[in-house]
Amino acid sequence: MHRRAPVRDIDEADLTVGPPQEHAAGIKAVTVALQRGVSQAGVARTARSLARLNQAHGFDCPGCAWPEPQGRRRPAEFCENGAKAVAEEATLRTVGPEFFAAHPVSELLMRTEHWLGSQGRLTEPMMLEPGSDHYRPISWDEAFGLVATALRATTADRSVFYTSGRTSNEAAFLYQLFVRCLGTNNLPDCSNMCHESSGSALSQTIGIGKGSVSLEDIHEADLVLVMGQNPGTNHPRMLTALTHTKQRGGRVVAVNPLPEAGLLNFRDPQTVSGLLRGGTDLADDFLQIRLGGDLALLQAVGHLLVTRHADTLDRDFIAAHTRGFEAYAAARATIDWAEIEAATGLPRTRIEALAEQMASSQRTIICWAMGLTQHKHSVPTLRELVDVLLLRGMIGKPGAGVCPVRGHSNVQGDRTMGIYEKPPASFLDALEREFALPEAGVSLPREHGYDVVEALQAMGRGEVDVFVAMGGNFIGATPDTTATEAAMRSVGLTVQISTKLNRSHLVHGTVGLILPTLGRSDADTDHPGGAQFVSVEDSMSAVHASRGRLTPVSEQLLAEPVIVARLAQAVLGDDHPVDWAEMAADYDVIRDHIAGVLPDFADYNTRVRHRGGFVLPHPPRDSRTFSTASGRAEFTVNELTWLRVPPGRLLLQTLRSHDQYNTTIYGLDDRYRGIANARRVVLVNPDDLAELGLAERESVDVVSEWTAADGTVTERRGEQFTVVGYPTPRGCAAAYYPEANVLIPTDSVADESNTPTSKSVVIRLESRSPHPAKL
Repeated sequence: MHRRAPVRDIDEADLTVGPPQEHAAGIKAVTVALQRGVSQAGVARTARSLARLNQAHGFDCPGCAWPEPQGRRRPAEFCENGAKAVAEEATLRTVGPEFFAAHPVSELLMRTEHWLGSQGRLTEPMMLEPGSDHYRPISWDEAFGLVATALRATTADRSVFYTSGRTSNEAAFLYQLFVRCLGTNNLPDCSNMCHESSGSALSQTIGIGKGSVSLEDIHEADLVLVMGQNPGTNHPRMLTALTHTKQRGGRVVAVNPLPEAGLLNFRDPQTVSGLLRGGTDLADDFLQIRLGGDLALLQAVGHLLVTRHADTLDRDFIAAHTRGFEAYAAARATIDWAEIEAATGLPRTRIEALAEQMASSQRTIICWAMGLTQHKHSVPTLRELVDVLLLRGMIGKPGAGVCPVRGHSNVQGDRTMGIYEKPPASFLDALEREFALPEAGVSLPREHGYDVVEALQAMGRGEVDVFVAMGGNFIGATPDTTATEAAMRSVGLTVQISTKLNRSHLVHGTVGLILPTLGRSDADTDHPGGAQFVSVEDSMSAVHASRGRLTPVSEQLLAEPVIVARLAQAVLGDDHPVDWAEMAADYDVIRDHIAGVLPDFADYNTRVRHRGGFVLPHPPRDSRTFSTASGRAEFTVNELTWLRVPPGRLLLQTLRSHDQYNTTIYGLDDRYRGIANARRVVLVNPDDLAELGLAERESVDVVSEWTAADGTVTERRGEQFTVVGYPTPRGCAAAYYPEANVLIPTDSVADESNTPTSKSVVIRLESRSPHPAKL
């Protein structure tokens, strides 16, 4: 089933730049999606996979976590980037022993993520021995024995177990159970780098770290604010939901540093209007905010609501369901408009217009993503966001609420299943009861473990002996690339459970191990009772089944639940009280155990088989019940902070191209931004380029400047970027990750959530070609 993989890597000199587009999707999205699928998997395999993608009896998209409609679904219930994700997974290209024999690790390290990912699916376990430059095949039994030996040779607290958001509920539950039975809570996951700030703020204010709205609520809203989010690339099916909002008379306001095509106009390729009539203009207003200015904007809106629009406040809701209103209202009674305008980059009149819309709306939803969660003051920003919704009773009513839009497809489900370095005691107690662990002399650890940043710091100190990653590309996703790679190389054994090749396989410990696994689209049939299915939880707390149907590209691939269960047996021994073998053989057994641990999953096996699955309880949404210490939703008073940038510097955000998903680079066409054939670019306002004395297309080094708490200033350098004039806010810039991750200090994190501040990096641009006038 092997097809020759492309061998040409990125040539940054091929960069082309055109004007940014003012619409998203359309027929171009359809043709690109089909072309990518056919080139990777062929016509028949592409047709089979796309026909089942996001359907009730099909498989869940391995891309984003946007929900499917609970009722009737469209024949093509996917977007362009979802189709690209499936093409990458359903590919017939393979990376087997012959590939690794031909390509030493030292050579592969010179390749880009785009080239590595384009080679195809991993086919069998591979091991890199100390001193070797080539991976070699290893049997599954040998691989599990190798990991068991390494884990037994150290202590549990010197091991780290990372999880990607692609992991299913069943695999995640087994994984966290195994790690805790081993004796540690070192369970960092991709949530630590994306929506950890959301979970922190929402848990503090409404008592649950999840969004409170459904897809139907978005359809019914009078006003939807989309803040710090690019749905046209990152969650394209959201544009369909916003189209329904507009058709029902609702309004959409975009708050973002960059103009995003999808929020300007959406041409739904499955409708006549989208194909022939110019689509739907979505954003009624676009507030081009300065990076990190959202806290100031929300405080200004709150000020206007409690003063100018005080007659619109929901006094009954505030009195019955909230605490802290008086302190909040006193803090927002006055405001420094000069500081607000400086922090946001917006004129006062635009902010007043937004406040008027929020005052008149009877059903308001605020959606957000990484643009709000990856700043030092992200948690206060999101608490302030909840404040303005509480003022008008916009929690627990149809068409209103908070909507954090999660990135990876089951990142929310992983957390529900216990992938968390700070588990509540009640969860650990339930695990011990379900598996009768105390009776067998097994107690689960209560000490908090490492999150991502803490794990990186521990590795940097030489305090980690074993690192295991369940999916993802840890090296590509984490900050401070140079320091991270050095830290990873200090580990004794690194284990990557993966579908495809990426840089994390090449930056390894003393011993490197690759364990290839089935993907979402693959049929999981090698079980005594026949084919198995898994389940996932989307951004809106809906849990549903996912059934892969494609023939795997290799007979040696194992499903993630099987890998975890066999690993647990190898490490913990056959006399361990947990029924690992039974769970690996029949996933219904896993789900029965989940139901025994998590009350919201009662009768899991029956409910998950219902068409569309089931929706988990959400007390604020369902009954305006708030599981906070006070039993009420909490108003909070947050200090206004924003990052002031020295002269000659810019504030950088990292972002995705349209042709990528997280660290997976599908291609080199950032179509909506008009950029193609290159990735090492930095987008800068043309007026800033002129002020800095830089020319369009000039080659520069991007240097980040980080001042630590003790006043120490450190620099990090990204070499050979090309500057591109782009309509960013003045003083702000943007660059793609993972290329720009080298610029983000590990210690630069959000307060409380410890999330890397990938959206607020102070940089300077150094020309690589001295100007004659400066000589």
